[in-house]
Amino acid sequence: MNITSTNNTCLPEKVVNPGWCPSHWDLLLCWRTSKPGTVVYQACFDELNGMRYDTSQNASRRCQSNGVWENFSDYMSCQPLDTNNSLYPDPSIVYTSYFYYGGYTISLVALVAAVSIFVYFKDLRCLRNTIHTNLMCTYILSDFTWILTSTLQEWLSASNNACVLFTFSLHYFVLTNFFWMFVEGLYLYILVVETFTRENIKLRVYMFIGWGFPLIIMIVWGVSKFITPIPVGIEEISDSCTWMTRPHPVHDWIYQGPAIIVLIVNLVFLSKIMWVLITKLRSANSAETQQYRKASKALLVLIPLLGVTYILTMVGPTESGTYANYYSYGRATLLSMQGFMVAIFYCFVNSEVKNTFKHHFIRWNDARNLRTGGSRRFTYSKDWSPNTRSDSVRWSMSRRLPSQV
Repeated sequence: MNITSTNNTCLPEKVVNPGWCPSHWDLLLCWRTSKPGTVVYQACFDELNGMRYDTSQNASRRCQSNGVWENFSDYMSCQPLDTNNSLYPDPSIVYTSYFYYGGYTISLVALVAAVSIFVYFKDLRCLRNTIHTNLMCTYILSDFTWILTSTLQEWLSASNNACVLFTFSLHYFVLTNFFWMFVEGLYLYILVVETFTRENIKLRVYMFIGWGFPLIIMIVWGVSKFITPIPVGIEEISDSCTWMTRPHPVHDWIYQGPAIIVLIVNLVFLSKIMWVLITKLRSANSAETQQYRKASKALLVLIPLLGVTYILTMVGPTESGTYANYYSYGRATLLSMQGFMVAIFYCFVNSEVKNTFKHHFIRWNDARNLRTGGSRRFTYSKDWSPNTRSDSVRWSMSRRLPSQV
């Protein structure tokens, strides 16, 4: 029996004895080079799926006599700590989930209202607002899918097919957020910088970029998840769906990488747009120029916001404690309120939307006054004027005068 080091790095040794089992990473632990015909033991992992495990127990794996590892590692001795209190999760986790639920609910209400405004008012129907609407729809879908997945987590753990569907959908909708933000930057860049090509890109091209590219990337991600074997023992150890866990972080870079690239490209677009607005358009004071400036300001706020929140989801404190809890609360707030910020900048503070509301309110108020005037003594047609009424009175008097003589 051998007991190996618990070092989790699996770098190949400089000198390897021929016929020995080489270093091997089974997605949970690293099994170092071992002599054939032996059973290798090492301490269990510290944590899995947010649950602490007893490291005083050992996992094992057999190096066969032909110098090849067996196909599975034995993790049956690895047991979670505080099993009696497993029904009572950490309060910080509960509070974090409250932040997520509250933020996503606020975002959903604001986004549904914003999309309804763009759909209802025909005055707002143009390519620019169609792009805004698609961006908001991606947030509606991702926020709603997160709420549904979190609410049905226990059921998804027991249904692998539903778990795969929900996990795939959630990652896909999140990725569409970034690609539609890229479409926002691309459209504004073409409108301000490359003005001669604005008619070359149609709506269907933007639709393919925003919805099609993320789908292709997620299909590649899903295939890689399917073809990568899951170590035997994870299903017994983990009660959650394996697609919701991260047994191999390399898979996540399949969709995280394009998202980061999109953010970088958008920052390049934004810098060029601001340069053009500062140098070439600062002397102009037309309504179109003002619209470009306002759209650029919205993009200037939203792109760094998306970038910061995305980085926070990847890098953060790993040890539990007060600072880690505050970090979790802040991250939950920023992530869940992204849709709300998009609705604010692209709809509620949009001057075009406010002018449309003002115009329709004036028309509604005028129509209301006309309906209210119908209960008065005189009814007026739409062609009525003061002169018309006085002429009618004089004509009526002229008919009565002969009978009174």
